[in-house]
Amino acid sequence: MRMSKTSNDILKLIEADASADVGSAFTALAAEYLEQTRDRGTRVSTAHTPQSLSERFDEPLPRNAHSIDSIIERLRTEVIPDSNHLYHPRYVGHQVSAPLPAAIWTEALTAALNQSVAVFEMSPVGTVLEHRVIRWMCELAGYGPSSGGTMTTGGTEAIFTALLAARGASMPDAWTDGVGADPPVLVCGEHAHYAVTRAAGELGLGMRSVLPIPSRNHTMDVAALRQTLESLQREKKRVMAVVATAGSTATGSFDDIAAIAAVCDGFGVWLHVDAAHGGSALLSSTHKHRMAGIERARSLAWDPHKMMLLPLQAGMVLVREERDIDAAFSQRAPYLFHAAEGERVWDQGTRSFLCSHRADVFKMWVALQRYGAEGLGALYDHLCEQACGMWREIGQRPDFEAMHEPQSNILCFRYVGDRSRNDQALDQLNRELRERYNKSGEGWITATNLDGRRVLRVTIMNPRTTADDLRAVLDGLARTARTL
Repeated sequence: MRMSKTSNDILKLIEADASADVGSAFTALAAEYLEQTRDRGTRVSTAHTPQSLSERFDEPLPRNAHSIDSIIERLRTEVIPDSNHLYHPRYVGHQVSAPLPAAIWTEALTAALNQSVAVFEMSPVGTVLEHRVIRWMCELAGYGPSSGGTMTTGGTEAIFTALLAARGASMPDAWTDGVGADPPVLVCGEHAHYAVTRAAGELGLGMRSVLPIPSRNHTMDVAALRQTLESLQREKKRVMAVVATAGSTATGSFDDIAAIAAVCDGFGVWLHVDAAHGGSALLSSTHKHRMAGIERARSLAWDPHKMMLLPLQAGMVLVREERDIDAAFSQRAPYLFHAAEGERVWDQGTRSFLCSHRADVFKMWVALQRYGAEGLGALYDHLCEQACGMWREIGQRPDFEAMHEPQSNILCFRYVGDRSRNDQALDQLNRELRERYNKSGEGWITATNLDGRRVLRVTIMNPRTTADDLRAVLDGLARTARTL
């Protein structure tokens, strides 16, 4: 059959774009961006409103091909300048990393290969590498040879997957029969990530079945946990799981995993640890102790795209017994999954929500090969030390107040000025201060509510960030506050 002229033209464009020259043009643009963000005088983010940015791209659907040069120029002038520049040393905002360069360059190869790791025959090397990397991570967590897991899109999917496994252990027939009118209870700390309550809704438990445990110093109160489980036991109420947090979103604090595990063992309850942020402490000789007891958890969530500084997306769920996660997805699909009974299951689709399971393992494997586990652990220590340095700096400045001593790379604080304002006035001032400062382009921070107060928050995710940069952020905030 003859191809139309349009099809033939597009095929020629595809072949032209599959050249080293075009690939190099895109790579050069990314490298140019990384170079530009070294300049501390450039803006960290945009001052444009959503409306003005929307007007920039208010154009008809492209009907015809455009040149690569014109597209790259638009990326250079219209996309990059008004994006958040996570590689700028004074971006200390959300828990999204300035990603490791070797992992960045691997992304293009991952896209070119376009493997689905759900099924071995669709990604032979990718599937095997994911098993290998998962095994490394299980060993770091102190899990034995019967452990396993899978990579996920992030912590939210990892938590959902782990709690699905916990539901399977608590209610083996829930996959086919549902949870019924009397679902089990899910217990978590009051500072748990919203993914926990979201999972409760998605799993059919209902958010009312989530019992929050109060905290002490922003970590779960273990005594209160014990009292809650005792009360539930007297009421003959089933507990599906307890969720502890290692590296909370608000403050980066670590629950006492060992103590919580001891309580859970005493009641025969599944312990899941949300270590999406703090799991990478296992790579650190300085901070590894914060994860003490993790080997006693039945499951854990871990996001390498956070403190291992991988590009989005790269998460994982690990389970102490791989059969638990396999049982959670007890569904047959003979057109995809062919393992015979008793054989090793290489297909990751049997333990994952995803069939289009991207081979994000490639960039993780490359990062580990390039920088080494000890190198990544040193980066973790460096980022945490920067947060501690900022905490010490705030302690010497009467116009700021730290809300806690950092246990990781996250710090909450607030501007108090001359300390003449009441808490309500300070809440409003700090809310406006963050918005005004971020629009200035000097730096970029986040905010949260902590202990009933509106506070400023930094998350240091960039190896380029120095003590001088953090001092400049405080100076900029103070200068901006005086104009409000």
